[in-house]
Parts: sequence; structure tokens; C-alpha cells
Amino acid sequence: MLLCGAFGLSSPIRASASAGAEIAMELTTRTVLTESNADKRMPMASTTKIMTAIIIAEDCNLDEEITVPDAAVGVEGSSIYLKKDERIDVRDLLYGLMLRSGNDSAVALAIHHSGSVENFVNVMNERAKRIGADNTNFKNPSGLPDDEHYTTARDLCNIACYAMNNEIFREVVSSKSHVGKFRSFENKNKMLYRYEGANGVKTGYTLKAGRCLVSSAERDGMDVVTVVLNCYDMYERSSAILDQCFYVYKLLELNENTVFMSDRVLCKLSKTQNLVVKNTESLQIRIKSTVTEKKIKKGDRVGILEIYDANGLIFNDNLYSIVDN
Repeated sequence: MLLCGAFGLSSPIRASASAGAEIAMELTTRTVLTESNADKRMPMASTTKIMTAIIIAEDCNLDEEITVPDAAVGVEGSSIYLKKDERIDVRDLLYGLMLRSGNDSAVALAIHHSGSVENFVNVMNERAKRIGADNTNFKNPSGLPDDEHYTTARDLCNIACYAMNNEIFREVVSSKSHVGKFRSFENKNKMLYRYEGANGVKTGYTLKAGRCLVSSAERDGMDVVTVVLNCYDMYERSSAILDQCFYVYKLLELNENTVFMSDRVLCKLSKTQNLVVKNTESLQIRIKSTVTEKKIKKGDRVGILEIYDANGLIFNDNLYSIVDN
């Protein structure tokens, strides 16, 4: 059982007065590295499109060509300027959604996926609940203002972590540009150009939501996802959070092929797991034997691996025999 991901780690990273809410998580373990007002319900502008994009990436054939529906023409806000009856493939619409934040692209994709924007919004909310974003409610696929359209920094970060584990989504949001069959785009997410290791994910702005940014960056094998909501210096603040996370923490891999000894029985973990630890922290590893029978078969539980830092237990999981004994 991995403990630290559920509870988070204490951090010297200071909250910013410029952000209405913020959070940072390590991608694979969802370990919370820092947070401030992370459970406050807030509008999220076009960072909404992270949910729209992951649904399309999971459910649709990106090479399928569609005819732009009337409802997707002349949509309010940021646009890729779709034309009535224009032919375009889902891939170009997806890149237009995430690189240029096209609200018209969001509508076209929603209708393609679910037959109507209303039906797609239902899918968005169902998918959010499945991911565990219980304090989120979507009213549209683009992020246009609505009093009932909201999330929290924690929910949005969990949605982004979920999405970044999808290869198609990750490829789209990490692209600085896209040359498609029908359209070509440049990514307006400045983090990809400004921050070393940046690989996503989405900007957002409305008068109601303020400036919002979900960022992801990878260094030394650790990927950190950050969310800042209603933050006027969103790029600077996100960069500062990431810098501190990479300075303070590292990712430790507990490989399933590593062999341990429990009461003279060779054993290992059932699967490879990751653990976030502080760079300066000294760790202690202990193995508790659970052997009660003289005859041990391969696959029997024979011990518990425990890892401690200065504050106590941060990881424990079962160890299983790799031989008959």
C-alpha cells in the first residue's frame, strides 16, 4: 500500500498571494507536493478543454473526417475559424482545441462525439466522477463562463494527471506546432518555450476566471503537474512552483525485480512502484517477516517492506516469495 500519495508531503514551497488557488502533484503517484486553497470551487476557463480533449483522445478515431456542423461556426471567444460545411479530421480539431484553444473546435468535437453539446457535457461530468473529480461540474466543453461551471485546483490537477497518462493526449499538448492534413497550428502555451522540460498542458482566461494555467514538466524522471487558478502571473508562478518541486523532491523507483530477503526467503514486490521523497532525506528500509509455515511456495506472502524517513513510515507493501522453499 502506497501511503504518501494519499496524504501529501509537507513542503517549504510558499503559497503565492497572486493565485486564487494552486496545487502541484507528482504525476505517477499523485503525491501532493504543495497546495493552497486547492479545494475551493472556482471557474477554470479554457483549462476545461483538458477534459474535452481526453474524452476525444480515448473515444474517437482521430483520422475520421467530419463536416463542420452549423453550431460550431461563429462560436463566442477564441476560435480556429471553422467554416460551415468545411471538411476536417478529428485530429486537426483536437490540435486546434488544445494548441489554439478553439471554442468552435470544442463544439465540433462535442457534437461529433455525442450528437449534441448537451449530451457531451453529460459525458464530461460522468468521466470527471470516474476520475475522482467530485467537486467539478461542467456546463460546456470550452470553458465559457457559467455560474454552474466550476472545478477545484485539486480536481483539475487530478484530471490533468489522468490525461497526461494517455499517449495521444500527451503528444498533442506537448507539441509546439502541428501541421495537419487540413489545418496547421502554433501552440500558444508559453511554458513549452520558456520552461526546461515542459510538456503541457493548457492555458485559460476569462474575465470571470482570471488567468488559469495547468502545466506539466519532466526532469530526472519525475513529472510534476501544477495548476494555478485566477493567477495574474500564471507563467511565472507555475515556473516557481515547478522549480521548487524539482529542487526539493525526487522520484524513487521500487522495482519489482529487486530481490529482498525475508527470514532467509528470497522475495520481491508484486509490481514496480514509485515513491516521492525529499532530495536531502535519509531513508531507512526495514523488512518484517510474516513467515508462519516451514514450507513456502513461490508466490506466498513472506514479508512486508517498510520505508521510513525522518517523520516516520512513508511506504509499506507486501513481499512475495520468488522460489519454493
